[in-house]
Amino acid sequence: MKPKDDDKLQAIARATLALVERVGLSGLTMAGIAREAGLATGTLYVYHRSKEDLLNALYEQVKGALVALIDTGIDPATPFRTRFQRNWTRLLRHRLAHGPEAVFMDQYYNSPWFSEASRQFSARFAAGCLGFFDEARAQQIVKDVPTMLLAASFFGSVRDTASLLRSGDLPDTEAALAQAFGMCWDGIKA
Repeated sequence: MKPKDDDKLQAIARATLALVERVGLSGLTMAGIAREAGLATGTLYVYHRSKEDLLNALYEQVKGALVALIDTGIDPATPFRTRFQRNWTRLLRHRLAHGPEAVFMDQYYNSPWFSEASRQFSARFAAGCLGFFDEARAQQIVKDVPTMLLAASFFGSVRDTASLLRSGDLPDTEAALAQAFGMCWDGIKA
């Protein structure tokens, strides 16, 4: 069997993300993705046997990139609040720079295509990320609430701050970002 072409895989991913941003997951078709990627529909099926297969693979790719941002290159001896703020800022900047991926993740996570396999993949990758919150809770730096509540506050703050920045309702200034981060931090700190 001929190996799959990485350029075609990337074209399929870019086309899917662009279309999700324009028409949403429900408006997405394999023929539309193929057209957007500049491929024959049959060629697309060589790479992904179904829309569900394509969406699951794209989710793993995008989620993996996000999880890799958490604590990467940050000295674990750095005080937790500083690490927390760096991670918050990294994820915010990533979300702003990668709008189509953000739209895809928001829609996919709340769609019927978010499969049990995707949940399991997410749980494996999130373990390290969630360990970040577990560590802080064990040290009584953050509220003693379930880890998923801490994560929801953190990621929800990033998501909503990015939306405010994108819409222009919040200026992209150091002062505004400090306020947004402060709201998040104040909500979870012990």
